Amino acid sequence: MQQLPAQNEKVSALTFFISSSRIALTSFGSPPFWARRELVERKRWLDDREFLEYMALGQLLPGPNVLNLLVMVGHRLAGWAGAVAAIAGFMGWPFLIVISLGMLHQRYGAIPMVHDAIVGMSAVAAGLLVATGVKMAMTLPRHWHPWLCGVLAFIGVGILRLPLVAVLGVLAPYSVYAAWKGKW
Repeated sequence: MQQLPAQNEKVSALTFFISSSRIALTSFGSPPFWARRELVERKRWLDDREFLEYMALGQLLPGPNVLNLLVMVGHRLAGWAGAVAAIAGFMGWPFLIVISLGMLHQRYGAIPMVHDAIVGMSAVAAGLLVATGVKMAMTLPRHWHPWLCGVLAFIGVGILRLPLVAVLGVLAPYSVYAAWKGKW
């Protein structure tokens, strides 16, 4: 079994570019699922706990959460070149693909079969998102505090439609306090 890299072990920027490209090119609808698969299961550059921590931080920062995660991991593994490789690999190919698909959709988007295919893909994307949430939840500690925060965040943002910043403003201090006191 392949070991996780040590904190000071380096990975080449090209290797990280290829992995970031693989995530971008396979992550139809749910980049966190494919990022976890590549970084944790395939390359074993992170363990589940580290992935969850990077993902949480990536979601708090402005911008796409998986891009934020990849920039942080790229910097950890390959320095600034790894961070740049993460951006190029994760954004470059999708940019070219979206431009091409936009041109194709403009020409063929009114065809009913094309419309039905797009609707079908959205169901697959939702399923991948749920699968990622379940896998990430399984790595949470077996205390009730993280689950309480997760349920309250879901209720606040998902059901009550409160602004994310307000929900984080309330739950983040409690989460930090609970983690500091060892309740996680």
